[in-house]
Amino acid sequence: GFLSFSLSRFRAASQVTKGVLVVSRARVFSSSAFAFGKEEGEDNNKNNKNNNVDLDFLWSSKSKEVLKMENGNGASENGGGGGGGKYLYDVVVIGGGSGGLACAKRCAKYGKKVTLLDFVKPTPIGTTWGLGGTCVNVGCIPKKLMHYGALLGEAAGDARSLGWTKFGAGEEGSKHDWETLVTSVQNHVRGINFGYRTEMRDQNVEYKNEFGVFVDDHTIECTNKRGEKRTITSEYVVFAPGGRPRYLGVPGDKEMCITSDDIFSLQTPPGKTLVVGASYIALECAGFLTAFGYDTYVMARSIFLRGFDQEVAEHIGNYMERHGTKMIKRCVPVGFERITDEEDENKGRIRCTYKNLDFGFETSEVFDTVLLAVGRNACTAEVNLEAAGVELNPKTGKVLVDEYDQTTAKNIYAIGDAVDTRQELTPVAIKSGERLADRLFGGRPEFKMDYNEVPTTVFTPLEYGCVGMSEELAIETHGEENLEVYHSYLRPLEWKTNQEFHDIKKGVEHREDNSCFLKMVTLKHENERVIGLHYVGPNAGELMQGFALAVKLKATKADFDDTVGIHPTVAEEFTVLKVTKSSGKDPTKRGC
Repeated sequence: GFLSFSLSRFRAASQVTKGVLVVSRARVFSSSAFAFGKEEGEDNNKNNKNNNVDLDFLWSSKSKEVLKMENGNGASENGGGGGGGKYLYDVVVIGGGSGGLACAKRCAKYGKKVTLLDFVKPTPIGTTWGLGGTCVNVGCIPKKLMHYGALLGEAAGDARSLGWTKFGAGEEGSKHDWETLVTSVQNHVRGINFGYRTEMRDQNVEYKNEFGVFVDDHTIECTNKRGEKRTITSEYVVFAPGGRPRYLGVPGDKEMCITSDDIFSLQTPPGKTLVVGASYIALECAGFLTAFGYDTYVMARSIFLRGFDQEVAEHIGNYMERHGTKMIKRCVPVGFERITDEEDENKGRIRCTYKNLDFGFETSEVFDTVLLAVGRNACTAEVNLEAAGVELNPKTGKVLVDEYDQTTAKNIYAIGDAVDTRQELTPVAIKSGERLADRLFGGRPEFKMDYNEVPTTVFTPLEYGCVGMSEELAIETHGEENLEVYHSYLRPLEWKTNQEFHDIKKGVEHREDNSCFLKMVTLKHENERVIGLHYVGPNAGELMQGFALAVKLKATKADFDDTVGIHPTVAEEFTVLKVTKSSGKDPTKRGC
């Protein structure tokens, strides 16, 4: 449910604050205005209209008066007051996700009077969550825990192959309890929620579980879950509302389907599951559901992992299909219905009718659960941004900002997933929020966020970590003749003793030789500077985080060659890459 203090508890807590208020919001939207299957961040490379920063406006010296807070907090002690008593707050942050929280805390560190608003509207099946936004509640954190839980099924086989006899092979060793998984994950998430609330109090940030709507560029109307309204004013506003999963706009989608907002707290086992979409969210969820033993299907309109390196995307998709996930390609759902016929053996299940895009025919299949992962909508509707003078990209519905994260309203800034041309990643939002506060109040007006060479990882069964350009983007940007691409396939040492997961019927090992893949994209005329690094295999995030620093510092292939590898590891392969695509030689690995 909603995480909010009772009024009496909040008033008691507010007596010790210095007046920082944080506001966050999350909303559910219809997907009818968006094309089915568009991937997260698909339009992030489009040009947007930027505005020059009015530094005279931003850095003008204004007198600060001590204000009394609306909730009986007494005089503000932080020396703020938003321009000589004209505004109630120095900063209002709309959005209690990663970026909003980071920005609010950093503003409070500079002694500013800040408030943060956070409000989560339930999903169609009633799912809500606490402070912390998508990542903590319905994104990165629960996703990785479930992914890790899925990998433990294979790890048990590894343990048996190396002498651990207590795990038990066969039927006794392959059971999984969904309810235990969800309980453990949600207990951890609630612990983080509590930690955030405590941190807000300790760092003098005022937190309100309220939904904020702009009245003008300095005024916000706040509504709590009881429908009670109040109005606040602020010199600056930081808009960080995040996004929510998109629906298809076909009959029965909201009534019958769930999204990533629901799956991590689903109280009953999902059973036979259809995952609609080809994004990283779709493949990650399909991967751990398959590993937990559920009959899992992925319905994809077009390519997997749009925006990522397509050689890697195809490699991952093929691996998942070989190992249990069923792919329904070039198809889209046209409707969902609950089977109610008492005589039908499938009573209570969901019938999905879908269309083949190549041949035009329609057919149907029955599932226990349908999970939609067809992109996300920015939470920019229903907040009256036009009244504040904030312009959106009409195609994406995202906020237009300049290189300083300033919107078309001079006192309003935007960070995070709702911003046009920005990566939808938690660390990006956090760093953006902190640097925005440093620019506004820390005396560092040019301390901008660098949105280039941002590393990321996709937690599919075969994990994928990358930094820099995909091979396709590198060719488009620099020309194929100016590139040298190194690649290698291998099998990690840790995989070589476990022979339990051999599918005799298909003749396929669960962990085939050379199923892991590495690629280094270099620019010839810059001494083979590394402009793209890609790795598919275990622990991809841990591996890529370190190499991201090298790419950020413009390391060359020679720099990698000069680095001594750590043996025996997968990461050392990046220090000994020899085979180029242009050579046509076999890139598979032999020996240790």
